[in-house]
Amino acid sequence: MLTLNYVRSLFLASVLSFLVPIAFIGVTIVFLLLLGFVPGLMAIGQICSAQLLAFLQIFGNGNALEGTIVIGFACALVGALFDTYIFTVTTSLKPLSK
Repeated sequence: MLTLNYVRSLFLASVLSFLVPIAFIGVTIVFLLLLGFVPGLMAIGQICSAQLLAFLQIFGNGNALEGTIVIGFACALVGALFDTYIFTVTTSLKPLSK
């Protein structure tokens, strides 16, 4: 049975599951770019940020931003499926507890 609480939970799980990997990737890129300003770690920061952007370009058909969004959508789908699983498990157990 589809309830308002389930729809709200599904929406929040999907949105948070979408935003967390995007924020994590963004913070990682910013950290690596800022690491490039440290004199002894300049090469490491530039190489790691270039590798991360190349990895994201694989998922985005040559565009790192599209790759980040694709990873976000995949995580949102997993979060929605996990929330649906938890909903079905908890609703199927409720009649047994009475």
